[in-house]
Amino acid sequence: MPGTSPIDHVPLWLLFIAIAVMVAISIEAGYRIGRYRSRHSKDERESPVGAIVGASLGLLGFILAFTFGLAASRFDERRRIVVQEANAIGTTYLRAGLLPGDSTKSIRKLLEEYTDARLEVTKTRDIPLLMQRSEELHEKLWKEGERVGNGNPQSIVVGLFLESLNETIDVHAERVLIAVRNRLPTAIWISLFFVTVITMGGVGYHEGLSKSRRSPAILVLVFSFSLVITLISDLDRPQDGYLRVSQEAMIELQRMIQQHP
Repeated sequence: MPGTSPIDHVPLWLLFIAIAVMVAISIEAGYRIGRYRSRHSKDERESPVGAIVGASLGLLGFILAFTFGLAASRFDERRRIVVQEANAIGTTYLRAGLLPGDSTKSIRKLLEEYTDARLEVTKTRDIPLLMQRSEELHEKLWKEGERVGNGNPQSIVVGLFLESLNETIDVHAERVLIAVRNRLPTAIWISLFFVTVITMGGVGYHEGLSKSRRSPAILVLVFSFSLVITLISDLDRPQDGYLRVSQEAMIELQRMIQQHP
């Protein structure tokens, strides 16, 4: 499906566990290497390693903040476009009531079906089917608009209706781009996981080099980083996950259409 990331096929709970295991293994591997080096190399010193690990943690924190910002901005865009689409459909529906002739009823019926289809995808999550259905309704709506426009070429009301109908179709294309195709690039995910692995390995290496025992505080580091990365993945998923864009604007529109005489 367009806009699908390989990481989307992994449930969030399993992704959290996988990241936690990955981080824990990286720390443990680094710890064992550090203990080995502390026993067999007297020239290895803690100070330079500690500075390098600190710099690596800072870099990892920057990448996490950058990636989180990208995912959060895309989430906000998805919320904005839902409201914009509801407003566009609602305006088109109201302006259809001013059209001359008998076009009002058929156009409003198509807009009602269109609104229902937009909400249905949040339940079925069948995006390809939604796109196909939306394009079919676009074609039917535009044919109705052409018929009214050709019959009333000088009508200002018809011109306003066609303008709002065109905006409704344009918003659909924008919503598909923002909600489905505008995802975090795979290269960012690869870089994030790579930097996490080597940084956590460095943390374990420094701990092993200092000849200290494994600290239970490492668990805080493991679960904190795992939780943040999982949250980023949740924000980047348009339909799945625990953080979902509210469809309240579309629900209110559907209620208005159903109650409208």
